[in-house]
Amino acid sequence: MIIIIKAIKQQISQLEQLQQVLETELHLISTRDPETLLNLLKSKEVLLDLIQTKDDLIAQRYETLSETDKQNTELNELFDYAKKQVEQCQYRTSINQTAVEQGQLRLEHLRNLILESRAKESMTYDKSGRTKGGRSGKGVNA
Repeated sequence: MIIIIKAIKQQISQLEQLQQVLETELHLISTRDPETLLNLLKSKEVLLDLIQTKDDLIAQRYETLSETDKQNTELNELFDYAKKQVEQCQYRTSINQTAVEQGQLRLEHLRNLILESRAKESMTYDKSGRTKGGRSGKGVNA
């Protein structure tokens, strides 16, 4: 019983570290610091692997507990707290995902603006009045 409680406390600590990593990740996404972000993602991956390993150990230990031990108040409170930490991590991950998606949309919009400004030099209109890239006439030499 003591082993599983200790393992849950360690996992809670890892989940709290993950929350800090996710906060830092959001900051790096917003400041567009790709090198630091890539390094952070590597450490985040290692941390997630540690959390998964600890989770597997906890699940294994939990299966061996008696029904009386499974009703232990401290154990259930730790499980509830760990679940809340996981929910917080999921929430922060969704925020980071939204930030990345918005950043990609802004980059796509910027790319389109650049392409439009370059294309204005060669822009013409077709019969229906829509813009069309290309030369306005046949190659006339003066």
